[in-house]
Amino acid sequence: MSSVLILADFVGEKATKATVELATAGARMGEVSALVLAPVGKGAAYAATVNQGAISKVIVIESDAFAMHGVGAVAEAFSYVITEKKADVALFVSHAFGKEVAGRVAMRLRAGIITDAVDVAADKTTTQLVFGGSTTVHSKVSTALSIITIRPNTISADFVSSVPVVENMAIEFSENSKKATIKSSQPPVKGGRPELTEANIVVSGGRGTNGDFAAVEAFADSLGAAVGASRAATDAGWYPHSHQVGQTGKTVSPQLYVACGISGAIQHRAGMQTSKLIVVVNKDAEAPLFELADFGVVGDLFAVLPTATEGVKAR
Repeated sequence: MSSVLILADFVGEKATKATVELATAGARMGEVSALVLAPVGKGAAYAATVNQGAISKVIVIESDAFAMHGVGAVAEAFSYVITEKKADVALFVSHAFGKEVAGRVAMRLRAGIITDAVDVAADKTTTQLVFGGSTTVHSKVSTALSIITIRPNTISADFVSSVPVVENMAIEFSENSKKATIKSSQPPVKGGRPELTEANIVVSGGRGTNGDFAAVEAFADSLGAAVGASRAATDAGWYPHSHQVGQTGKTVSPQLYVACGISGAIQHRAGMQTSKLIVVVNKDAEAPLFELADFGVVGDLFAVLPTATEGVKAR
């Protein structure tokens, strides 16, 4: 049985759904510990939210270095804990920050790394979708320590309640981890909709919106969904780049993905094709995304979506 260490992921002081997904994947391979890196005085509050998934231990390190020195301090702390606890599997959320930390840990510990896994088996074999999602690859790290980053929403999270043992640790940071200093930061402005990469439902708009996302947003709000956009829409300035779904944007894997006015170029498909159920609304019956769809509506989104929105509200 492997010893698995995950880096707990937070929004504010609350552990994210992606943390539970990491714990669920880790439990397939062995006993799971979660590392919580918190500001001084906040360790208990952060750790209290890491209470779902098969986590047997929560290891807490409090330091203001994480906010001050960012990735460098986080990578050093994680490397220290994984060495002290002799873990042989390290799991990270596969977003920009998680992959940067994972890469630095792999270099520090001379370990093999696999990024953007969409699944992992008990024997540490991972599944990846490569070449724009056209090819499935099964691979395994050959070093003693396996470092894996897992895409959010690709593992069905087990939200079983847990009461893990909490252990506090301390670390003296080296000068190397302090070479970058964060002088100021601005958290992203969040509206009332779910976070795109964690939402169970995503409604996206593309070139077919002609820059008018009102119908897309109204339909998304009726479903309690996040709003996404194709690269064509974000490049045209119609919607913020932070909402772009695709190979060069965000990867989503919701229970339901509704694509409105999106033709389905491989760039976009790479970011959403692992969605559990795909619905396409497009007036072009030959749009490539229909090949991937579970359900399709051939029609103008400006006629289809308002009717669908009223139908959802009526139900």
